[in-house]
Amino acid sequence: MEPPAADPTAVRPFEIHVPDAVLDDLRLRLARTRLPDEIDGAGWDYGLPRGYLTELITYWRDEYDWRAQEAALNAFDHFKTQIDGIDVHFIHQRSPDPDALPLLITHGWPGTVVEFMEIIGPLTDPAAHGGRAEDAFHVIAPSIPGYGFSGHPRERGFGPESAAAGNA
Repeated sequence: MEPPAADPTAVRPFEIHVPDAVLDDLRLRLARTRLPDEIDGAGWDYGLPRGYLTELITYWRDEYDWRAQEAALNAFDHFKTQIDGIDVHFIHQRSPDPDALPLLITHGWPGTVVEFMEIIGPLTDPAAHGGRAEDAFHVIAPSIPGYGFSGHPRERGFGPESAAAGNA
């Protein structure tokens, strides 16, 4: 948990780091998962087949490398600020071209800024990806409230319209 900012509306750098204890707790909870019995031959008719769910649990418990994902995410410039009392996380990846235009890209439901990881480089530095330098953008990609590393609304009334308008 990060300490509160002196001025919560100030834009402040943010680094993604999930504590080891949180990851250990997740692995323990996955290891302790109690799976329901399965109806013979039901396949996907009543949800995930038990075998597939077991594979997913094994993958997330034993194979998924969160630290590699964290490092890939931290390759971008992350920030936080407070808008209408909600802590909002965003990526602000500047182009090497100081004259690049700003481009706001937002994810939908149920998405996150992870969807943009493969396009931020080509958008901010098209010349390095076979494009034209003059097509560069400064990319701003916020995590909408309640998603990713943004805070969530603490009272009723916040909905899609509020998220789209950037206010509560």
